[in-house]
Amino acid sequence: MSVEPAKPTDLGDGDHLEVLGYQDSFNRSMSLWANFALGFTYLSPLVGVYSLFAVALSIGGPPSIWWIVIVGAGQLLVSLVFGEVVSQYPIHGGIYPWARRLWGRRYAWMAAWVYIWAMIVTITAVAGYGSGFVASLIGITSTPESTLAITLGLLVIALIFNFTGTKTLARVAQIGLAAELIGVIGVGLYLLIFQRKQEFSVFFDTMNVQGDGSYATAFIGSAIAGLFLFYGFEACGDVAEEVENPGRRIPKAMILTILVGGVSALFSFGGYVLAAPDLASIVSGEDADPIPGILEATLGTVGAKIFLVVAVLAFISCVLSLQAAASRLLYSFARDGMIPGHRWLAKVSPNTKVPRNALIVACTVPAIITVFIYVNPAITLPVTAFAVLGIYIAFQMVVLGALRQRLRGWKPAGTFSLGAAGIVVNVLALAYGLFAIWLLATPGSSGDVVADYAVWIGLGVVLVSGLAYLFIARPDRKSDAPAGDAIEVAERLTARRAETASMAKVD
Repeated sequence: MSVEPAKPTDLGDGDHLEVLGYQDSFNRSMSLWANFALGFTYLSPLVGVYSLFAVALSIGGPPSIWWIVIVGAGQLLVSLVFGEVVSQYPIHGGIYPWARRLWGRRYAWMAAWVYIWAMIVTITAVAGYGSGFVASLIGITSTPESTLAITLGLLVIALIFNFTGTKTLARVAQIGLAAELIGVIGVGLYLLIFQRKQEFSVFFDTMNVQGDGSYATAFIGSAIAGLFLFYGFEACGDVAEEVENPGRRIPKAMILTILVGGVSALFSFGGYVLAAPDLASIVSGEDADPIPGILEATLGTVGAKIFLVVAVLAFISCVLSLQAAASRLLYSFARDGMIPGHRWLAKVSPNTKVPRNALIVACTVPAIITVFIYVNPAITLPVTAFAVLGIYIAFQMVVLGALRQRLRGWKPAGTFSLGAAGIVVNVLALAYGLFAIWLLATPGSSGDVVADYAVWIGLGVVLVSGLAYLFIARPDRKSDAPAGDAIEVAERLTARRAETASMAKVD
């Protein structure tokens, strides 16, 4: 992709950061393409589709594919709101600094606390699921012991890559992007064109998954096909201080992540459905892991092995991107003195210009959770079920904060702006987000209290611990970093741009 030059009236990256109260501490070596690759590999349609394909079909049948379109459209609205926010606030950490500058310290504390735990759990889950692909690739039986060892290995490999600096992160993310595109679009197109065994009308056939009940209930239950897929685009903003001209590039990267991720997921999900030789057994739940069989039947043994290589690359890149995003959030949180051990966490390596201590935490805590899961597999459900709901709640805290500021008169002053349409998009994004949270938080009906309320259990633990620390330690009182200043910052940025333009005319 071509590098777009800054306009004469744009502020330099360092000047923009200075207006926000910070100084440049990182190497701005991440391009638009690399920033997009980071978000895309975090979103990872290959991981999402593979994980949810059988579950979605068994709940809602082939029409569950339309949730990819519905959720993709909703998250696109959210990404547009985020684009305006990050364009004004291109600061490391994404959700935390955005919530802080849009609302306040305590509000930002809770948004970041929920979000960081959701990210850490997501790192754990992705590394754990990737261990199965690695085991299949190297030809070993997947056991609790091998899963533990491979999961820890994936976490350490990602940490080593992240330690070497932003350029390595960008390269590996781009390799992961290529692997994702081959694994989802390439394979999906091949299945659609050469291995189709079902008619396209199947996407409107419920295949009687509703039984004697209403299909509407079954369709709503299959929303996980999209809800568990479309997040990760916000990671583009987590590394804002390592991107040149972030006010323009990051909004573009987030939008690209949603659009390309959505198309990729549709090709992949649709391809598997149309190429399934026995779709009925998948919909009935008899075949709980159908994708290996579909690939073996359509690609052959060698082709399936090549796909495993591509999938492993995608998983490594996804863990790498997740660690990078989580470490920048921790760094941003610590830089403002808002978290225990903030002086240690806020240190940046003088050589590689990455927050190494924060990276260590982003690897170590998922490793500890992995060991707990190995000792007690029963905690897997409540731990992982919380992750997606936590991320959606944190997202909507930013969307709500942006709407609050708009109603108070805020006009986003970044180089990416929706203009008069901004408030309409903001309202629609909030409405969609509340709907998504309702879908995710609705208890199950299996009769198993722990399983049915797993999401609430995980969220409750995180909220109670976060509120307890907030009101006992009062980190908000120890931090003097700016907060709730969206309108004032917009005015300062506008004034600084006018001053820069005036000086340019004189020269």
